[in-house]
Amino acid sequence: MALIVQKYGGTSVGDPDRIKAVADHIARTVRAGNQVIVAVSAMGKTTDDLVRLANSVSHDPRGREMDMLLTAGERISIALVAMAVNDLGVPAQSFTGSQAGIVTDTEHGNAKIVEIKGDRIQEALDAGCVAVVAGFQGVSTAKEIVTLGRGASDLTAVAMAARFDAAACEIYTDVEGVYTADPRIVTNARKIARITLEEMLEIAATGGRVLALRSVEYARNHGVKIHVRSSFTWAPGTWVVEEHTDMEQAIISSVTHDTSEAKVTIEAVPDQPGVAGKVFRALADESVNVDMIVQNVSMQGHTDISFTIPRVDVGRSGAIMEKIVADIGARGYQTDDKVARVSLVGAGMKTHSGVAAKMFETLAHENINIEMISTSTIRISCVVREADVERALVALHDAYELGI
Repeated sequence: MALIVQKYGGTSVGDPDRIKAVADHIARTVRAGNQVIVAVSAMGKTTDDLVRLANSVSHDPRGREMDMLLTAGERISIALVAMAVNDLGVPAQSFTGSQAGIVTDTEHGNAKIVEIKGDRIQEALDAGCVAVVAGFQGVSTAKEIVTLGRGASDLTAVAMAARFDAAACEIYTDVEGVYTADPRIVTNARKIARITLEEMLEIAATGGRVLALRSVEYARNHGVKIHVRSSFTWAPGTWVVEEHTDMEQAIISSVTHDTSEAKVTIEAVPDQPGVAGKVFRALADESVNVDMIVQNVSMQGHTDISFTIPRVDVGRSGAIMEKIVADIGARGYQTDDKVARVSLVGAGMKTHSGVAAKMFETLAHENINIEMISTSTIRISCVVREADVERALVALHDAYELGI
């Protein structure tokens, strides 16, 4: 008997008919001889609605109360899913994050998992029940209800799969798997049958929205096999595994894009030891995530430093930047929120030359200017104008012949 963890997102349980379809699939999995743990998101846009509701009654909702409010969405969905599964003659029990034994640190809104006790989940499985667990939430070491951050129902599922040594963690969503590019923009994008965790990490970090980044990191660290599938067609999807089994893997697996970042440039920074440390320490202390960083060549003892941050942090970063400029003696700073990033991801580029050159030539042929460049062993990212990013995506997808 295999243990399968299944995760269903908000669109998968968006209305009563979808919940019944999910329940039927869970029941079929059990009748095939498997034990099942299910992680469930809030229905549809429930979390967004709750955030709007909070902002309508408070100009600055406290983190503790926001977590108390937002976790209500998953409590609704787990109860409904458990009811629907029970109606099909398969016993099921619902559990909040705290009841499931998901213990976290004390950071409200973005807590990190410390351990999963899981005693009650094991008891439910031993009794022949499906355990339906609320995604996105847990209980802190200070015994407070906390949330794990947006997209963290994926993390809940992967963590459960690691804790109970599941045969697979099936992530059900509204697409059939991981594609070579966003199929809503690139019409001939192809579904990928197998991809490595290393490649999936880069895809998630550079704009791929199929899996949350933290869930992929957790899967890599604990050896969890992920199967990304559609809850609308139930067709086989994409397996995310530790290593490729192909003799020769593709040079490029996917082209991704991200329009959620802004570029900040600090002008005329004194070119001396310790200045960069002061800049990025100040941002880190305020929990502003910095991604790509470029420093220009020093001219007359000064240089410019450019970096990207999430657009949602632009507003609150203003006061931080003013203080940084004053502290380091820079001339000033500029923020540009009309940029986007396009990236190539592929483990095969480790052993093939000319990948970067071809990318730059393709963008030049499209008359698309590159403003920043960042690389890893299996990724090349370029910051371009937001207005150009979809054209860049299509051109690169065609240049590397990734389509159907």
